[in-house]
Amino acid sequence: MCRRRKSPIRMVLLGKTGSGKSSLANTIFRDQLFTTNHTINSETSHCTAVTRSVGGRNLTVIDTPGFFDTDRPEKELEPEIVRCITECAPGPHVFLIVLKVEKFTEHEKAVIEKICTHFSEDALKYAVVVFTHGDQLPDGTQIEEFIGRNQLVSELVKKCGGRCHVVDNKYWNNKQQEEYRSNSFQMERLLQTIDSLVTENEGKCYTNDLLQAAEEEIKKEEENIRLVSGNLPEAEIREQAKRRVAGKLLITCTALGVGVLLGAIFGVVVMVGAVLTVLQESSKPVKLRKAVGTTVAASAGTLLGVGGTALGGGVAPAATCLSLTAAVAETGAVKGALIGYDAAEGAETPKEAAQKTAEAVKNEAQVCLDTVNQGWNKVIQPTCEKSEEEKLLLCDKLY
Repeated sequence: MCRRRKSPIRMVLLGKTGSGKSSLANTIFRDQLFTTNHTINSETSHCTAVTRSVGGRNLTVIDTPGFFDTDRPEKELEPEIVRCITECAPGPHVFLIVLKVEKFTEHEKAVIEKICTHFSEDALKYAVVVFTHGDQLPDGTQIEEFIGRNQLVSELVKKCGGRCHVVDNKYWNNKQQEEYRSNSFQMERLLQTIDSLVTENEGKCYTNDLLQAAEEEIKKEEENIRLVSGNLPEAEIREQAKRRVAGKLLITCTALGVGVLLGAIFGVVVMVGAVLTVLQESSKPVKLRKAVGTTVAASAGTLLGVGGTALGGGVAPAATCLSLTAAVAETGAVKGALIGYDAAEGAETPKEAAQKTAEAVKNEAQVCLDTVNQGWNKVIQPTCEKSEEEKLLLCDKLY
């Protein structure tokens, strides 16, 4: 039996377009509350949240567009990612990663790899993998056997603490002769897993600096609305506050991009000295800005990771010098993005924010380019003419 909670358990559904997220949400609530359209081009175009009681549990399910689609223009996703941030603030209790029971093509592999790239280990502690289209399972096969046949999927489920379930939103119903192939049976198992996960995490939600800062901004807006609104219901005050904060975030996050925003939600943070320096130099110490600043470097994760390893000491190969120079460029880009953040603060629309950001980052980009050229002329190019022993000695001195 789950504990009765005053505040709802917030669940975010994630997966590629067509994976069955909206249908799964309807199955959870046993009602058609989310729009589904079983055409090949169907998709949830907007982030949608619904709160209902299910078996004594107060659940908020947040259905999302295909954040991890590999063939969708990223610009379309920015408003919905921002909306997801405000809908689940100060953070979700559960992530449901929705995949189909199917043969995993290169496209499906790319989606899973993208999920793993943006999810931190900490976020995966709050995740459950749910497979839809369970009728594709061979007779007598359980989902664990299916998972074991694919290393990539198996590794994802393992990172999620082995938590996985299977449903079939279209075909399975209470008339199934085999209990395992019944949505009512599988839904109860899924809800029990969610209960156990919430209990294991002591009722705490997954959160980070940005989600907490978004919640604080929402609280401030709620107070402002109460002062002028009279006797509006609390639910309506909350909705208005979330819309206001989403608008602000969309303007200020124009400079950051989809990859950084996803990293901001799911906890992929690559801290570099430049970020801390820029935050200290900022003339506007706004908490929300600081929270965004701690995640902006996520877009430079791979290169900075290489550079960070090199800076850790020891002898690095000459090729690492090139990676380090590239990392310097990425660091400059981070600084440019944060400068753009400041420039966008006074903007009234995303378009105006983009224009101000472009000008600010343009200036920083020139500095970055000069740095790269200097690195090439002084470090990289000369090493090409040196022996391997001389290259190693040079890199050793650099680090």
